[in-house]
Amino acid sequence: MRVHLVNPSDVSFGIGVITPRWLYVLAAATPPQYGDPIITDETLEPLDWNRVEAGDVVGIGIHTANVYRGLAIGRLARERGAWVVFGGIHATLYPEEARELGAAHAVVKGDGDVVWSAVLADCAQGTPQRIYDGGRLAADRFLRARWDLMPPKSYMWASVQTVRGCPKHCSFCSVWRTDGQRPRQRASDPVIEEIVALRRLGYRFIALADDNFYPVTLTDLELARKQNNPQRLAELEDMRRERFELMDRLAELPADMIFFTQITMEAAEDPRFLNAMRKARIKGALVGVEAVTEEGLKAVYKDFNCSGENLAERLRTFKRHGVHVLGSFIFGLPTDRQDTFAATAALAKQADLTFAQFVTMTPFPGTVDFERWEKSLGDRAERIEGVPVTRYWLIPGHLRPKLYTPHPTMNPEEIRRRTQGVWDNFYSLGAIWKRSGCVKSIKARLGFIFISKLYRQMYANTGIATDSARRKTANRWARWLAKPCYRLFQAKPMPDLRLPESSPFRVLAK
Repeated sequence: MRVHLVNPSDVSFGIGVITPRWLYVLAAATPPQYGDPIITDETLEPLDWNRVEAGDVVGIGIHTANVYRGLAIGRLARERGAWVVFGGIHATLYPEEARELGAAHAVVKGDGDVVWSAVLADCAQGTPQRIYDGGRLAADRFLRARWDLMPPKSYMWASVQTVRGCPKHCSFCSVWRTDGQRPRQRASDPVIEEIVALRRLGYRFIALADDNFYPVTLTDLELARKQNNPQRLAELEDMRRERFELMDRLAELPADMIFFTQITMEAAEDPRFLNAMRKARIKGALVGVEAVTEEGLKAVYKDFNCSGENLAERLRTFKRHGVHVLGSFIFGLPTDRQDTFAATAALAKQADLTFAQFVTMTPFPGTVDFERWEKSLGDRAERIEGVPVTRYWLIPGHLRPKLYTPHPTMNPEEIRRRTQGVWDNFYSLGAIWKRSGCVKSIKARLGFIFISKLYRQMYANTGIATDSARRKTANRWARWLAKPCYRLFQAKPMPDLRLPESSPFRVLAK
């Protein structure tokens, strides 16, 4: 019995931007008696069906964006006589969908780090259960990924997770519901050990793939003090202390290493934290801006963000501390008007953002927005090829609407067209060259241009294109751009790199 782990995608670029960490975590969770798993990331190349045989186990991880392809893989794998197991956030939300439409023998809900070995044992005996509930594991039970199984020269960035869960409750996000609002934060030792293993392999750019790298805000601490809750205050202070310990240890890694993470705007209020990020060489962060008006922020339950000039100033604060922001904006909110698009484009420039992404409002399963949308449509939901639009992920991609929620003043095509216009404006060659001044050498500035154009091709043209022909063209361009971009991130392996001396649990590098 061989074990296959598959990350589905209907678009393959040949080179990946960031490693899909779950593949290599489940590889670590696979007991030795089954051998090393055969790992397929379809963002690199499609699954080779000649390697899938009867009696094998095919584990498929799905999120809403790749469900359609993932379910097709499940059906084909079962036809070949393999045991089919689904996991991931979408399978956690809709386990019966994986069984009925993906031919799953079993579905894993929640974290798979520990329960995966039980799934394989049951498949080996021919008695898989319908549902396995991995729950929400404590951070000390998270497994380190098997990075030694990565195909060489395939990814620009590697990824390491330091915390799961987010204390916020944004209406468009499902993380706080699926991963919990109580952050589960790993100790620094296993994180550093994993990063060192990656640098030994030649990865110097690392994404800290966290739901929120800033799980304890200054407001959280002040609230615990005002509530006279010493137990909660001590818990928060311990988590904050561990964040600083981790950043101190990141700073002791080789000087060529660069980190990127995801963080909330509130970190701009915390200069000590931002200074620690700079020292740790966390040089980039995705910040969910979402909207530039107070009304828009309230619409997505994110009124802890600022708007207007205050928003621009907060975003500039990150850059003053050496943290380049990838700002994320949402268009299609009910509060948006025709002038919102130009105002957003202007704000992105005013805030001196290094990168930005502009997405259209999509109600994702497990979110407040989705529940509200699904309830409002009820039995009146439009059907496309027999599938209600409230199950849009089951509709072929080229037939899906570009906007799912009706807007009070604009039609979907106008929103799509105006959104594309903001992408075009922000990623025009002149605008990119101006922003490239954040790096000094000509080689680095040219690299910045390549990366900016690649990002636009992968996330704008392939995401909001009006037809499949344009998507295919964008995919070809992205595949072409990915190769020179990959070379910019290459580094010489450091097989003899040791763990930082400051670790109380330092061991000799193996």
